[in-house]
Amino acid sequence: MAKNNIKLETRCEEFMKDGNAVEPEIKTKANDSEVDYYDELLSSAGKFGLYQVLLFSSTFPFYVFGTFVYYGQLFMTELSPNHWCWVPELANLTELDRRTLAIPADNNAHFGYSQCKVYAANWTEVLISGITPDESWDTISCQHGWEFNKSEIPYPTISSELGWVCEKNSYQASAQAIFFIGSIVGGLIIGWVSDRFGRLPALVISNVIGCIAGVLSTYARDFIEFSVCRFFTGMSYDNCMIMAYLIVLEYVAPKYRSLFSNLSFALFYSVACTTMPWIMLISGHWKTISLVTSLPLALAVLSPFFIPESPRWLLSKGRTDQAIEKILTIGRVNKKEVPLSLIEQFKKSVTNAKKEEHASGIELLKRPSIRNMFIAICVLYMCCMIVFDGLVRSVKQLDFDYFVSFSLVSFTELPSMVLCAFILDWTGRRWLTVAMMLASCVFSISTAMVSNGLASVILAVTARFCVNMSCSATMQWTAEVLPVSVRGSGASIVHICGYVATVLSPYIVYLETYIYWLPMVMIGCISAIGGFIALLIPETANKDMPQTFEDSERLVKNSKFWEIPFLMKRKESKNIIESKT
Repeated sequence: MAKNNIKLETRCEEFMKDGNAVEPEIKTKANDSEVDYYDELLSSAGKFGLYQVLLFSSTFPFYVFGTFVYYGQLFMTELSPNHWCWVPELANLTELDRRTLAIPADNNAHFGYSQCKVYAANWTEVLISGITPDESWDTISCQHGWEFNKSEIPYPTISSELGWVCEKNSYQASAQAIFFIGSIVGGLIIGWVSDRFGRLPALVISNVIGCIAGVLSTYARDFIEFSVCRFFTGMSYDNCMIMAYLIVLEYVAPKYRSLFSNLSFALFYSVACTTMPWIMLISGHWKTISLVTSLPLALAVLSPFFIPESPRWLLSKGRTDQAIEKILTIGRVNKKEVPLSLIEQFKKSVTNAKKEEHASGIELLKRPSIRNMFIAICVLYMCCMIVFDGLVRSVKQLDFDYFVSFSLVSFTELPSMVLCAFILDWTGRRWLTVAMMLASCVFSISTAMVSNGLASVILAVTARFCVNMSCSATMQWTAEVLPVSVRGSGASIVHICGYVATVLSPYIVYLETYIYWLPMVMIGCISAIGGFIALLIPETANKDMPQTFEDSERLVKNSKFWEIPFLMKRKESKNIIESKT
């Protein structure tokens, strides 16, 4: 610490010697010990400069890792819905002839034939005699596995290899649910690491866990082994990406928070999502997919060389000099000089941050106003994730090419996040989320009512477009309502609630086995619930991120129901004009 103080004093003297240094006018506040001057200090080092651009760009790999961990299992386990019993004696016939000859018709089935039954016959004799089976023949369960329509999923998946169909058709949903249970455990552990040891160690640990567990998945020989591996893979999701997101968010001035946080998903996440189906298709086997989506995560061990620790976290731990050193580094890269007077004023304002350095996530539940707000944002995020994940998993129901549909639906991340980046501060978090969740409700239910492949894809794309904006707004909203001392663990708890919700989403989609339109209707209703929940959370657009619990309580207390940023600005401008006249 002594070395840091000497280094800091030396830097400050250099700034004082420079005749070009400009001392900003510092506003006197009622109680400096309760004021967070971090945003002012950060702005003096450059609100939007080369440093922020380089930091923003350096997070690209982590958004790729996040998509690998999340979507990889979908492509490893996805099954062609069009399958039937395999009859080895009929191997020399065409696919259509095998199915027509050996598989009994079933008018109640989606494809018009049984997927789990085959005629009981001596097929060698049937071929010799030329007898054609009819409905009077006895049927039995599949004896030699299943045959899948390879035009839909052209490579072997673990589901097709191990026969996760018919009486085992819930295995795919269960494996995904276990993945999200792992996410719950990982969220608790990684969230604690984030607030105790820093955002950067949490980022590295979560990616390393995902790498090791993903590689081990290739050795799975049955459902149990695969589920255990996916449990540990789930522990890395989605902290393998969100910790990088949080670091950038805590380095950016309020004016550019919405732009940076949304453009990262628009440019990085959307590119990874859109191209991923084709990477998986090229991989050609579920084990190769597991390796392709796991091994790159090991590169996260290099992140300390190009991603810095969050100065807000350093500040919350009382490491003020180190936090200021980060700001000075930003100023040096951005060719901005941070005035000594502002540094001194900032150092005086961190008393509360030091007092709260040992605060835990439990403190969020002790204060009524913060507790109610926190519960509301947890429920909102749960609704967002059920809708988001449900729409991802419902792609196979759209009666359209699976890989093309997946890319089209995923591509919505780009326009929706770009739009969100530029209008989120204008509309505010609350009303944008309300509007988009209700719109997603309408389009999700409409998708269930349309049977045409292309029309259903268009409606699903629109529903996904809307929920993308809601998810992004809610993710940023979460960081903006929580005090810095529990921001990592609090954000992790919110994400854990999302994981709990997504344990249910595979089973919601699984309901299409019984009622084809039911999943999309349920997804739509959950989206509507989320829209109404959003009304309970205070607006944070264009406001400083709270440093202390008192700041968060003040945010809730001063919140107004009809607080819409662009209307507020218009009103303020009108008042200024009237006062001048």
